Amino acid sequence: MISEWLQRVGSSVPRGFSRYYILELLKTKQYSGKEIIDHAIEQSQGEWKPSPGLIYPLLGRLLDERLIEETKDGKYHITKKGKVTAKDVEIINNVVKKQLNVLFRLGNVGKFVAIDLIERVTTMGTVLSANVSNMTKGETEKYRKFLKSELEKLQKESTKKRKKIKIK
Repeated sequence: MISEWLQRVGSSVPRGFSRYYILELLKTKQYSGKEIIDHAIEQSQGEWKPSPGLIYPLLGRLLDERLIEETKDGKYHITKKGKVTAKDVEIINNVVKKQLNVLFRLGNVGKFVAIDLIERVTTMGTVLSANVSNMTKGETEKYRKFLKSELEKLQKESTKKRKKIKIK
């Protein structure tokens, strides 16, 4: 999943991507901050070189939000809460990916709409992620329901567009 995304976006890594990259990476095994940076560089074939100034403060925020924990030997691992968050992101990613595939088939107009969609989803995800540690359980559930309903709307619109394309 991660390498496929990096192939698509190239060196223009969207805002908020690093946070989810770390969570996805830590689902596989424990990494130190330097190992996370090295892995990103290797996996992107040098296209993305996250700096320590990006990764270490981000690790601190993920620790504060209890999405990850640090081991005694300085490595990080994902928590149960982090796995739930990563799973939610994966669900959203899969829905958005399906929408983007349809839009990319529409040519230049589809690409314009796809880029706009990516920016909106990224902005929404960044805002929600930045505030998740301050939300109550009820607020978190409210946002989860809101996102799910918005994704369902996108799915319905995409299905309508596909039907129109097939008819033409």
